Amino acid sequence: MSHQLLKGKKGIIFGALDEKSIAWITALKCSEEGAELILTNAPVAMRMGEINKLADRVKAPVIPCDVSNGDDIENLIDKAMEHFGGRFDFILHSIGMSLNVRKGKHYTQLDYGFNEKTFSISSMSLHRVLATCMKKDALNEWGSVIALTYIAAQRVFPDYNEMADAKSLLESVARSFGYHYGVKKHVRVNTISQSPTRTTAGSGVKGFDGFINYAEKMSPLGNASAEDCANYVVTMFSDMTKMVTMQNLFHDGGFSFTGVTEAVIEQMEK
Repeated sequence: MSHQLLKGKKGIIFGALDEKSIAWITALKCSEEGAELILTNAPVAMRMGEINKLADRVKAPVIPCDVSNGDDIENLIDKAMEHFGGRFDFILHSIGMSLNVRKGKHYTQLDYGFNEKTFSISSMSLHRVLATCMKKDALNEWGSVIALTYIAAQRVFPDYNEMADAKSLLESVARSFGYHYGVKKHVRVNTISQSPTRTTAGSGVKGFDGFINYAEKMSPLGNASAEDCANYVVTMFSDMTKMVTMQNLFHDGGFSFTGVTEAVIEQMEK
């Protein structure tokens, strides 16, 4: 049921790949809640995914953008402001890529060139986007920026590999830029630490099926779905959360603050 929480608002959704992706589902929810959208992804991801199908559903243009390229980001923001007729209100950063994971490199044997690329795409891309928006005065007062992260930024999950470091850096960028953008324009910047979710990207992590089952048993409310996350993002884009900024918000059914559950103990005692 729509509450029109985003009526009159405009924003950019980064990272919608296919119907499993959180960005895809968030775009649908934002549209249902009255928002006007622009969709963007890297050219290679656009070839792999189905973003044009989503664009038809939410009536949004698609603008390719390699987030490791400053010129691409400038072009995206310029075209977004042209399309919207001025400033816009929100951004979802749902981007992550690890070349070391793709190449099967163990965390203790990283290729540092790959590592730099991972950080550039998965973390510093948020800084580039925010810096470009600030320079161009692209976001409205009280705008909202959300980046998706994971609890591996704070705790060790061995098979999450270098993405744990990338998410730590992403969260730091959100805090630091959130301060400066808050002072300058009342723009709020937060990260959402989501439960393990069966997206195309998430399912590629080694041992994912076993871990998602473990997380389900470790979460008092169970794992948060992609749709649950999309609903949460909508509230963070709305005016109902105007004073929340520089936070890492756990959206994981209680996993992040649970030491152990009866279900896990019972499993271990079998």
